[in-house]
Amino acid sequence: MSVTSFPVNDLLRRKLQTTLTVLGLTLCVASTVFLLLFGDRVGVGISLMVEGRMTAGFSSIFSPFIVFLAFLIFIVGVVIISFMVFVMMSQRVKDIGLMKAAGCPNNLVFGYFMTELLIVTSAGCFLGAIFGIVADNASISLFQSMGFQISQKPPNLWIVVMIFVLFFILALASGTKPVLDAAKIEPAKAFSPTHHLGLAKEPGFRVVSKSSLTFRIAMRNLSRRASVTIRIVACLSIVFLLVTVAVAGGIIANQTTRSWVEKALGKDIVLIAHRDICSRYKLLQSKFYEAKESPQFNYTDGRYLVPDEILNQLGAMPGLSIETRLFIETQIEEAPGFVLGQEPGSTTYVGDHRKGFSLVIGVEPGKVFGQWFMEGEFLNESNGLDAVIGDTEAQKMFSMPLNQGIRLHNSSLDIIGVCVDPINNGNITYVPLKTLQNITGTSKPNVVMVKIDTSVNRTYVLNQIKTKIGSLNSEFEVFELNEVLNKDLGFLGYIWSAIMFLPLFSLAAASLCLIGYVMLTITEQRQEFGILRAVGAKPRAVVEIVSEQIFMVLLSSYAAGVVFGIIITLLILIPEPVITEYTVFEIAGWLVIALAATFILSLYPALGFARKPVLDMMAQA
Repeated sequence: MSVTSFPVNDLLRRKLQTTLTVLGLTLCVASTVFLLLFGDRVGVGISLMVEGRMTAGFSSIFSPFIVFLAFLIFIVGVVIISFMVFVMMSQRVKDIGLMKAAGCPNNLVFGYFMTELLIVTSAGCFLGAIFGIVADNASISLFQSMGFQISQKPPNLWIVVMIFVLFFILALASGTKPVLDAAKIEPAKAFSPTHHLGLAKEPGFRVVSKSSLTFRIAMRNLSRRASVTIRIVACLSIVFLLVTVAVAGGIIANQTTRSWVEKALGKDIVLIAHRDICSRYKLLQSKFYEAKESPQFNYTDGRYLVPDEILNQLGAMPGLSIETRLFIETQIEEAPGFVLGQEPGSTTYVGDHRKGFSLVIGVEPGKVFGQWFMEGEFLNESNGLDAVIGDTEAQKMFSMPLNQGIRLHNSSLDIIGVCVDPINNGNITYVPLKTLQNITGTSKPNVVMVKIDTSVNRTYVLNQIKTKIGSLNSEFEVFELNEVLNKDLGFLGYIWSAIMFLPLFSLAAASLCLIGYVMLTITEQRQEFGILRAVGAKPRAVVEIVSEQIFMVLLSSYAAGVVFGIIITLLILIPEPVITEYTVFEIAGWLVIALAATFILSLYPALGFARKPVLDMMAQA
């Protein structure tokens, strides 16, 4: 028989305990693998490099968020496996005492339980890696079914291997100390719960009233096992910190990024342009959620310029606000700038002469429908030689954009702002319309944006616009931008939903930890509960005592985790968060559900134990 047969049989004999430990580690590894693989696929992984989709501004929220969540999940995994091993060894101390009393040396006892730890750690890490890959593929399939073309490339196995190795090493490192400590216990101490459960001296106990009996017993038991209680409170606090950051941060970041997109594109805006321009506009918007190559396109072709009769007809219609734009795609060049030092005469030059292609849009300052989240300021009517660039363009081409300029068709413009805009994946430049017309020699716009006043019947006015445009020029179309807006918002919503799904893994692992803690406390209290039942207490009294203990542990952990999670979310992870009353209620609702679910699941051992006959309770090993 092999040297591992006894540890394997021992683990199989203790199915519930082994299953809890393996599942806890599996869930932590799976959530970490899924998070990093999923972020890598959608282009917002652990680096801030933009990979064909998601502008740099959006990635600046997603990437730190994913990195911080991955770090928290990793810490949660280490804490959980450490606690589960501690619980496992605490329930095995008597076995160790028997082994040592029979003459087994310390190194044999240590090797026996280290073999069990190796088996449990290997199984948990391996299953976690597999389930993480499966969850990643399932999420991508879901995105595909929703109409988003996410890359179907094979998963980055280096990420999987890295997570597997890190969790395996740290799980072993955190689990070795409890095994080593247990192996050194003297046989006499191994049979004393005072030693291996860390029981303190019992305080004075006096029942004031019958109604406070279960509460006083619960409080006494928590204070007696201060060491174990502190461990589980610390473990659950980190888990609730993770849940709070993922849920509260996910909801707030979702609303914040959706607000950026909605304000940049404008809500209920109608675009009027040549059908080719409309198709091109859809393609430019789709680059936000799909990595697409766009062939060269001549925006200044005479067929694409908006005829005067269309502008006149739209201007004559009541209830309409009109904004004209000129779109072109052309090469731009970075213009170096300088930064003044604190001392007189000290000047630092920044930038180079990097070149690239950009979507350049001429707009009428003061009349634009969009409102961008930006650094700096947007265009104004006082200066026609200013420009605002997109966030991706600023990151890829400029060193300090607000201290630099941009060259466009041999004309130099000062950069006064950097905006977050999903169109063309942030590779965009806004300039005054008249300036762009003078630079390109194009006298007319090629796009008209229309906003219908809320005081008129939108459907009726929209049908009128379509009829008039069709009669004037059949090649021009009326396109409602809500279609592309909803696509962008849907993409953001699906990503944040996938990220917010992650706490379920850690919450389930935390519930397993709490179940292990309850099993440990019941083992220590079995004779006490048996005596209570023998003198007439009903099974409900046992459940009440355990449930009050669980609730006090959960409440203290919940308070610490939620407070620090909210602080981290608002002060570190999300710039200028958008928070409404509905947001507060939604976050509170989800966090309360998480607390209630963890509490209900942790009652399972108590419900099973309370139904046992009195003799079985007291004889339970």
